[in-house]
Amino acid sequence: MTSQPQSLSSSMDDNCTMNFRGKLLAIDSNLGDQDVERLKFLCRDCVSHKKLEKSSSALHIFDHLLTEELLSEEDSFFLAELLYIIKQKSLLRHLCYTKEQVESLLPARRRVSLFRNLLYDLSEGMDSDNLNGMIFLLKDMIPKTQMDPFFQESALYRMDGTHRGHCVVVNNHSFTTLSDRRGTNKDADCLRHVFQWLGFKVQRYDNVTKGHLDEILQKYKSLPGHANGDCFVFCVLTHGEFGAVYSSDEALIPIREIMSHFTAQQCPGLAHKPKLFFIQACQGEKIQPSVSIVADAINPENATPSLQDSIPVEADFLLGLATVPGYVSFRHVEEGSWYIQSLYNHLKSLVPRREDILSILTAVNDDVSRQVDRGGTKKQMPQPAFTLRKKLVFPVPKEEL
Repeated sequence: MTSQPQSLSSSMDDNCTMNFRGKLLAIDSNLGDQDVERLKFLCRDCVSHKKLEKSSSALHIFDHLLTEELLSEEDSFFLAELLYIIKQKSLLRHLCYTKEQVESLLPARRRVSLFRNLLYDLSEGMDSDNLNGMIFLLKDMIPKTQMDPFFQESALYRMDGTHRGHCVVVNNHSFTTLSDRRGTNKDADCLRHVFQWLGFKVQRYDNVTKGHLDEILQKYKSLPGHANGDCFVFCVLTHGEFGAVYSSDEALIPIREIMSHFTAQQCPGLAHKPKLFFIQACQGEKIQPSVSIVADAINPENATPSLQDSIPVEADFLLGLATVPGYVSFRHVEEGSWYIQSLYNHLKSLVPRREDILSILTAVNDDVSRQVDRGGTKKQMPQPAFTLRKKLVFPVPKEEL
């Protein structure tokens, strides 16, 4: 008589010889409606929300994974990981995996982020008694609205599009009569590296005239790819005055004019999506620089209107300025500007810790405000203005920068 272990081994061999579509059908037939909802939640970082919402079965989700090249007959580990997380370990046999094999491979091959895994674990352990207990204990600290186990998700901008989005870097070093901005290329390189790391398609433009900037704005205003992206980033490194920046041919362009190209009316593909603008330029009166520190200010007027007036009166915008209104910003002629270098370093260190963009900019404010020039007399304070409606948390990149 054949022993039980031999029967199990024979069963696994049979599953391994089954054609791949047959394996997926077999797994689908063993998963219920709740399992499908669990799979939808775990796949949100790699399959669009719209596609997942239309999926009525596990097989539909598997088809999306196949399309996105996250699942194949040659590499079915991602599906094995999903089955392991939703505690359908008996179905691993269809993929020729054991529970122990998945556990040993997870540290190196994990696709579901630790953060999403944590949210899933919290929601799975959150029954009505637990939830009512939390509401009672925190009744003075939470809003009087119905809570959902996945309430964390609703407070975040979605980051599950086909691609992260586009990042434009306008880098002005040379001008008609104004001084060269030595050190700006270091800033431009750092911005390109960090936003590529975050998944953006980065395009850099050097020494941009007013006419060329108009062409760039028109191009990205009407870019079809915005519809499938999560976010948009526009960086300007140049000389400036309050609320405006200089082109390389020294036309003064209001920051608000630049940003207005990307409102929902002008750029429907970016409607309801975060639009981030980072400006490295002085916003006020020129001061005498020390030997290796130069100022990006050119003959400003004395008016000091509200910074909020520089951004469109519409949701989902963020404007990060290197300095508060009326003051200069500093740039080292070799190491780059205080603001952009701090932004670069804090994105690198805080995105992996799941910090949102406003928390990151707060850390940048603190860092830059503590810096002083070599003479110890000049300081700088950055300032963001925003109409963001939700927290913006970038997905943690799989590789290190």
